[in-house]
Amino acid sequence: METRFAALLTEYCLDLQPGQTVLIEAEPPALPLLEALHSTVLQCGAYPIVQLFPAATSRPFFLFGEGWLERVPPPQMQLVEHIDASLRIESAQNPLELSDVPVTRLAQYRSGWQPFVQKRASKRWCLTLYPTAGYAQQARMPTAGFRAFVERALYLDRPDPVAAWRELSAFQAGLIERLQRVKEIRIQADGTDLRLRVEGRTWINSDGKRNMPSGEVFTGPIESSAEGAVYFNLPTVVSGQRVEGVRLRFREGRVVEASAEVGEEYLLRMLEADPGARGLGELGIGTHFGIQQPTGLILYDEKIGGSVHLALGQSYAETGGLNTSSIHWDLILDLRQGGRLLADGQVLQENGQFVGL
Repeated sequence: METRFAALLTEYCLDLQPGQTVLIEAEPPALPLLEALHSTVLQCGAYPIVQLFPAATSRPFFLFGEGWLERVPPPQMQLVEHIDASLRIESAQNPLELSDVPVTRLAQYRSGWQPFVQKRASKRWCLTLYPTAGYAQQARMPTAGFRAFVERALYLDRPDPVAAWRELSAFQAGLIERLQRVKEIRIQADGTDLRLRVEGRTWINSDGKRNMPSGEVFTGPIESSAEGAVYFNLPTVVSGQRVEGVRLRFREGRVVEASAEVGEEYLLRMLEADPGARGLGELGIGTHFGIQQPTGLILYDEKIGGSVHLALGQSYAETGGLNTSSIHWDLILDLRQGGRLLADGQVLQENGQFVGL
């Protein structure tokens, strides 16, 4: 799998060209993929710079980093300023490794390293995940079963993975053509009735260039438009924190009530990260019907065909979104059992199936 995975990342996702440099961030469990990437990147004529234990996933950094939590080391900043592209490989042996790190330290890092994150995002970038035993356990699958699940989600089980991604891209382009004329999206499900205005905003075709796997279309809702309540029925793990059963109520685009069945303290602290944390930066609609089983991994679950996700915090500028924040946290609602999406009052999706597409 690793050789085909590396080729997909290098040639399709990042489109590396001779003379370019790419920063690759990963943890030691991803070494088999890193070895394949080393060869594939060099064969493209590009140069790989590999960092193990990047700050965002290193337990010692959060426990002992002290002043480095609030400022980026100059050599690290200079590195990201001079690269052409970056690849982050989520590859934690234990996804809950940071679960006992004080939330205040996580907040310090998010604020202090914002210049690094913004500079990295201004270059060509991709985020992916390497299957580890820890992720398999989180997904409640055997290690071999999770590896096969990942392979299918990446379309690496197909003769031509790139052709499969282009096919999904074409479907999403048709969906966007319909959505671009829509003024209001309404989400309805058990515990959920939420309205969002999207008129004048741009929908983005996420077809594996930035996330691998991908399979979503997304935009930035008008900042003052969110009205109503939403219950996110899929759990997530973020920064080592498990959060389940999040309920939010919006008024004029802002979260005015919030609770969670698990991880409520973390949720409330995230909402207080900065003024933009109570606003929405993204509305996304999942289209990858090859991903059917929730895993607790945001990268995968937000792509589930028949799901929708909302991100608290930072908008993506290309959507026309204006919300700014140090956080961007995707929360996911599975609509396949009794939910629906309405576009200007017309059913766009019912029980996870698109209507009229």
